[in-house]
Amino acid sequence: MKISREVKTAILVIAGIAFCIYLFTYLKGEDLFDNSNTYYTEFDYNALKMSSAVTIKGNRVGKIEGIKYDFDSGKTRISFSVTPELKFSKNSSVRLYQDGLMGGNALAIVESDDGEIAKSGDFIKSEVKPGMISTLEKNFSGISEDLGSTIRSSDSLLTNLNALVIDDSEEGLKQTIAELNSTLKSFKGLSYNVNNLVKQNDEKIASVLDNFDKTSAELAILIKDLNESKLSNTVKNLDEMILKFNQLASGLQAGEGSMGKLLKDDALYDNLENSTKQLELLLLDIKLHPARYRRILSKKEIPYEEPTQEQLNNN
Repeated sequence: MKISREVKTAILVIAGIAFCIYLFTYLKGEDLFDNSNTYYTEFDYNALKMSSAVTIKGNRVGKIEGIKYDFDSGKTRISFSVTPELKFSKNSSVRLYQDGLMGGNALAIVESDDGEIAKSGDFIKSEVKPGMISTLEKNFSGISEDLGSTIRSSDSLLTNLNALVIDDSEEGLKQTIAELNSTLKSFKGLSYNVNNLVKQNDEKIASVLDNFDKTSAELAILIKDLNESKLSNTVKNLDEMILKFNQLASGLQAGEGSMGKLLKDDALYDNLENSTKQLELLLLDIKLHPARYRRILSKKEIPYEEPTQEQLNNN
């Protein structure tokens, strides 16, 4: 079958027109063969443009399809499309955020864990995340006031410095410079004297440092010896001995044991005192009447006589 030239020309024209339409829509960010799901949201103001990105967790999944101002509500209605593979809850939100330093904006889908899956044509609630530029714009008035105050202070400082330099009293300025030179010379002389002092006493300073090094070394050896001698064990044993001594003293104070009873029992003390007195009288009687004790084996009993007070005082 032979196709005429007119038919071929018509086919070429129609194909060219279709290609131009597709190219024009593609350059606008639209795709004639796109089967994405379309959703809607709205904002108080418009900060988007056609073909702005729609992302989820930083990944691009769609684009802006339409921007229309609603005269009834006074809000900007946004329609956006996402790939049909993306499934998210109807309770999710669409966040307007700044994706570039120069003010470019985009939409991000913030997923929610509950609710039914959103369907094409559903309305999704919106929220706005302030960007760095917008934050600076809000605070620009305060920043500008502070900057103006700083500039005024700097200007006052420069004015005072100029007044100091361009003073009519040139002699005063020269005198100040001369005094500064004199101070520098004095400081130079002081430095020279210090250097001479260090040079003259170089050997003494070295000896002091050497002695300090030796003392430090000996102190280190002493500390090492103390550590090796287990001084902590000695202190521990001393603490245990003091504790036992305290326990012994407490027992004596409470009257425990023989020594405690001797210290606390008055009857025992009285008996001991009486026994000592009787022993003293016995020794005195032996001294006064020795014949009585030489005749122990004799049947004749010599009666005991109490010593007189004079004998007691003499002995």
